[in-house]
Amino acid sequence: MIAGLGIDIVEVERIAEKIEKDNGFRELVFSANEITYCEGKTHKYEHYAARFAAKEAFFKALGTGWLNDTAFNEVEIINNEQGKPQIILSGLTNNTVNALGNFNIMVSLSHIKMTATSVVIIETIL
Repeated sequence: MIAGLGIDIVEVERIAEKIEKDNGFRELVFSANEITYCEGKTHKYEHYAARFAAKEAFFKALGTGWLNDTAFNEVEIINNEQGKPQIILSGLTNNTVNALGNFNIMVSLSHIKMTATSVVIIETIL
């Protein structure tokens, strides 16, 4: 059963500026794996922006907003072997979300030169 749906759209330039200007923004928001992945891409800021949008969409889909004991860099977007994006939770964020229930999390990312977007669906596992 669908428990939540979230969508977010981000301007790539805004994320690029934050990464370039704000000391620590990248590490606060993105996991080490995400940073390695994005830095290896030709259009890295599009990939960062898509992942940022996914994190925002995730918290919207939870229906709680950004909770205490959660961190953006503990909501990690990875690609499986087939290239499909997935959300992996770690640390206190994993514990906090697991306390809300047992969920299947689906994510879709899309990006172009100027914008990135993401949709997240959270399904309750019975």
